[in-house]
Amino acid sequence: MTAPDNILENGQENGSGTGTVAALETVATATCFGGTQGTYAHHSVVTGTAMRFAVFTPPGDGPFPVLFWLSGLTCTEDNFTQKAGAQRVAAELGLILVMPDTSPRGDDVPDDPDGAYDFGLGAGFYVDATVAPWARHYRMYSYIRDELPPLVAAHFPADMDRRAISGHSMGGHGAITIALKNPHMFRSVSAFAPIASPSRCPWGQKALSGYLGPDRAAWRGHDACALIGDGARLPDLLVDQGAADPFLDEQLQPHLLREACADAGQPLTLNLRPGYDHSYFFVASFIEDHLRWHAAHL
Repeated sequence: MTAPDNILENGQENGSGTGTVAALETVATATCFGGTQGTYAHHSVVTGTAMRFAVFTPPGDGPFPVLFWLSGLTCTEDNFTQKAGAQRVAAELGLILVMPDTSPRGDDVPDDPDGAYDFGLGAGFYVDATVAPWARHYRMYSYIRDELPPLVAAHFPADMDRRAISGHSMGGHGAITIALKNPHMFRSVSAFAPIASPSRCPWGQKALSGYLGPDRAAWRGHDACALIGDGARLPDLLVDQGAADPFLDEQLQPHLLREACADAGQPLTLNLRPGYDHSYFFVASFIEDHLRWHAAHL
């Protein structure tokens, strides 16, 4: 499978309320384990900005199952692509990897006024903001759910009936909550060091109050523990967490996810990995386990 031409036009209706599938610009490609690792750009109707995402397409003709990977705070589409070492196993398994950016970007996109890393650019938290000035562009939930999948389906040899989702930290929160809210979309869900209950940690409280306002009832739809408590379910859930993660106790709180799943009868495999921190050294150490787990479900 070769990468898309430099500009691809497609007038197919995507069925998600965003109109026709956008033209896709190829920013860069490289051959990788016999497949193609590429970075692509398009105009997003959902965010009103240019957006970028990366795709690894394995060798062969497909169609291939698809894993969507959501990255964490400060990341772009490059972090997982360059640091996780996932392409070798994805090529072996015949698995497309899709890695979007973590927020809209551009001169007109607002950022945290204090320049903090945990809100604004690089910190979209995979929600649809409802509070000005964030509501205009910060709509990462709808981007991941509604706009990105039709783009992948239109331009890559993807079997969209076989989809999985995973992510790290803020992206782990996004992967679990998006799957809980849309259980028909994904056959398997996993996460690395997810923010288990953003309503009960500083990162999440800042983001949810900033994007959604002070009403905590609105936060429940973007809190994995609250969603599970309210009846949302997944067939299975795999989570890996580093025991030496400096954010473990204050921000990530995996015990809250374990308790919510136990109370609800939600299947969960939670692996606490001694000695591992929050970095991509941790992700790279266990990404093969997750990819093989997803492949078995797909």
